[in-house]
Amino acid sequence: MSAPTWEQRGETFFLNLRFLLILCVFVSNAIEPLISRMMGMNSLYMWIFTFHMPLFVFVTGYFAKTSLTGSTGRKVLVQIGLQYVIFQTLYSILDVTVFQVDHIHHSFFAPYLLLWFLASHLCWRLILLLLQKLSPLRQIAAAVILGILIGYLPLDGTWLSVSRTFVFLPFFIAGYHFSFAWIGQLLTKKFRVIGILLSLTLFFALRIAGNELVPGWLYGSMTYMQLDTAYWYAGLIRFALYFLQLFAGACFLAFVPQRVSRLTDYGRRTLYVFLLHGLLIRWAAASPLYDYIDSYAGAFAIIASAVLLTILLSQPTVKKWTSAAIEPPVEWALHLERRALGNSGAVSK
Repeated sequence: MSAPTWEQRGETFFLNLRFLLILCVFVSNAIEPLISRMMGMNSLYMWIFTFHMPLFVFVTGYFAKTSLTGSTGRKVLVQIGLQYVIFQTLYSILDVTVFQVDHIHHSFFAPYLLLWFLASHLCWRLILLLLQKLSPLRQIAAAVILGILIGYLPLDGTWLSVSRTFVFLPFFIAGYHFSFAWIGQLLTKKFRVIGILLSLTLFFALRIAGNELVPGWLYGSMTYMQLDTAYWYAGLIRFALYFLQLFAGACFLAFVPQRVSRLTDYGRRTLYVFLLHGLLIRWAAASPLYDYIDSYAGAFAIIASAVLLTILLSQPTVKKWTSAAIEPPVEWALHLERRALGNSGAVSK
């Protein structure tokens, strides 16, 4: 049996990474109501946020290599759009009827909580298509500049997820152009030990720093004005944060196994965890559950539940019963597009 190619090894590695990241997403959302009460949970929350979204965007860019252009690219864009419409509608209806959450502005122009990722993912693909004539390094440089400059605009950063779209754009482009062969040979036992130690050092540094680092900077959803840092040097802070996120993300790679395992299979269905776990988080937040958690034993029970639920939502059975909403068929929409273009005389022969 021949040894796996770099491409095959890369797919396995990034599927394993994708599952670990969605696990971090679930855990961070689950412990968020506790971070103001428990310093340890706040440290864990901040540690996760230094790497999990930049790396998740990076992995998304990596897997976009084969589906950015052509008919496949159009299909993915339409599917992301349908996912956004379906879940933006579903979450809004549940907020009003079941969870009865007040003070939330429901609008298709304001992505609902985690749905910002869908809006931004669609935009990342479109922006990358526009930048394709530039070299990869110039694309990343342009993305970094845009990510810094977007913070100076006097607008609400959550509108159409415009802030997060540009703040995390460099990671999507970097992932798209990334080759696993660049780091495959570096993933030695020594690298893993060093990476894990540095990642733990970052955790304890955040623990010591306490509330010095404002979470809003790591969310990427707020402008400098919204962060109360509307000064000329605010862009330098975001530039420095890029290095922090790059460092934290590189260290976290040391935790990722390279072999094919159950994690690899789970990693193929992270979209299901991402879109469905919000329903569970919303239910827990609307219930009195967190009122009864006043110790680290309870907090660890919440974390354990998040881990188990992540595994549960990654099962093939969940995909079987929810695929119509999570991965809606788009052929009908593409057919309508072709008919519309044909009627307008825009179809090329």
